[in-house]
Amino acid sequence: MLEHQLSYSIIIPTYNRPERLKTCLESIANLNFPVEQFEVVIVDDGSAKPLDDLINSFNHKLSIQLIRQHNAGPATARNTGASQAKGKYLVFTDDDCQVDSNWLQAFDKGFNKNPHALLGGYTINALSNNLYSEASQLLVDYLYHYYNTDSEQAIFFTSNNFALSKQLFSEIGGFDTSFPLAAGEDRELCDRWLSHAYPMQYLPEAIIHHSHQLSLRKFWQQHFNYGCGAFYFHQVRSQRKQESIKVEPFTFYIQLLLYPFYTSSNQPKILLSLLFSISQIANILGFFWTRFKQKRAFDQSINNAQISNKKQMT
Repeated sequence: MLEHQLSYSIIIPTYNRPERLKTCLESIANLNFPVEQFEVVIVDDGSAKPLDDLINSFNHKLSIQLIRQHNAGPATARNTGASQAKGKYLVFTDDDCQVDSNWLQAFDKGFNKNPHALLGGYTINALSNNLYSEASQLLVDYLYHYYNTDSEQAIFFTSNNFALSKQLFSEIGGFDTSFPLAAGEDRELCDRWLSHAYPMQYLPEAIIHHSHQLSLRKFWQQHFNYGCGAFYFHQVRSQRKQESIKVEPFTFYIQLLLYPFYTSSNQPKILLSLLFSISQIANILGFFWTRFKQKRAFDQSINNAQISNKKQMT
């Protein structure tokens, strides 16, 4: 007799955040969805302390498995989890997220209508009193507003809240693990998904709450890293499609700076707009710093090769 296939595998990469992971798992244990139809796959990306006791405490509530790997980043961790998943569909979130009780139900309804789609949900900042966390999430909200205007023809989702067929995930090659930082690999996967002519659909009713504690320094570093990831994204994309880098129109940036003034955030709108400006500066610097480093490494390799050739000729 064939083993019954689970409907969903919820994959969560984690690294040195056991308390956050515990909160995440508690929210999953309260899902309004039959527990026998899904599993939870935790991929420990080389945490300093073992997670066995924490995971075992949820054995009576959830079908849960723990996979350990040497620290290799969230993209590799997600691919590792996907390779061991038993579900027909993969659902990705992060250890610092808490899912709404109807989260999985929303994805299930989406797949019943469109089983071949990449489905993306809506993320709410759980730390609304943190100015930098609020600005960071509002930036993502703006990108969703800009890129996913037509929910049936979306083009960008973040990896902490999306779901797709395991078979199609495998067919397109999963996450690109060549990205050196945890930035840009979700954007690249969405772009590659669309290049295979598969649909993307935005489901705002698939809600998670994101608790990402940020300071000004961490906010800057986050968006500098996004700039680094953007360089690798454009590089990978150009190699696949032989297309030059396209810059968003000037109106994109004007609308971005004005976006905080149209939100219901309780943070000062002018400060949010200022942080939006800072994020773009950090992004640009990260992009060109990465390009400079790569060019310098390339020039150095050419120089070393020339020196080596001269030595062989003498």
